[in-house]
Amino acid sequence: MNKVMTRAQRTPGSRPPGRRDTRRPTGAPPRVPGGGTLRTAPSGPRPPAAPRTASTRPADNRPTAVPPRPRPTDLFADRLVAVLSGQRPVHSMLRHTVGSAYDDLACLAESGPLRPAHGVRPVVRDIGYYVARPGAVEAFARIGAGNRLRAMAFRLELGPDHRWRCTAIELDGPRASRPRTD
Repeated sequence: MNKVMTRAQRTPGSRPPGRRDTRRPTGAPPRVPGGGTLRTAPSGPRPPAAPRTASTRPADNRPTAVPPRPRPTDLFADRLVAVLSGQRPVHSMLRHTVGSAYDDLACLAESGPLRPAHGVRPVVRDIGYYVARPGAVEAFARIGAGNRLRAMAFRLELGPDHRWRCTAIELDGPRASRPRTD
């Protein structure tokens, strides 16, 4: 069973509360910096050590695997769904979009196309992408909310500062042309 533990909030750089009573209980061996205890060697012959295998290795001594970093397509799909469902404001995508993509996103978000219906929040079910050229990715996402499935497409381009930015977004197919206000 995996438990989630929360820690008390404290200021950075401060130490956690320590033990105030510095006396040790009677009979406990003193601790050493490695986390073990200092023990004296028993007199007499010592039994041979058993060879260590993967099955006898302690659970806390296993190397931990670093989870892979999420792809930019995954991050942007989640961010766009959060904006289109009303969980985040549109201006939270301002620094992540370029050109008319922000205007398109603002128009889409006004109507709230992915707002939760009947208490079911939309989630990204599947993501696919196509590398159009080095530094440009066209992605699609299937978004599910209950038994309804919707499609979202977006284009990401790598900027000169090595950050991905959204340059185009569509929801449920090509959009009708917007009237120009010139």
